[in-house]
Amino acid sequence: MARIEELNKILRTLQSGTPDIEASALISEDGLMIASALPQHVEELRVAGMSSTLLSLGTRAAMELERGELRQVLIRGDRGYAIMVTAAQGTMLLVLTTKEAKLGLVFLDMSRAVEQIKKIL
Repeated sequence: MARIEELNKILRTLQSGTPDIEASALISEDGLMIASALPQHVEELRVAGMSSTLLSLGTRAAMELERGELRQVLIRGDRGYAIMVTAAQGTMLLVLTTKEAKLGLVFLDMSRAVEQIKKIL
């Protein structure tokens, strides 16, 4: 199985195993989509670009505020959360959740997915 197919399988498993996760993607820090399990109506290029920008801003803020290395970015909106965590060197895992999501479980499932992603990358 090709690496991209393995990564896509990890993302699909993450979503199917966690009902609160609606979508997920693996994105490079320079804004390229590596793998995704996003709904059809979502533009992958736009998501990748915005995620890269958020990563850059988060990294800068963590540095300027002396908080150490950036580990995650969390956005809470009226309809749910967007959560990004570092997956491997130069990549980040993005998930979109429902507003009722139990974040502790989402973070746990994301960390398990990250361990699998690291083995592939």
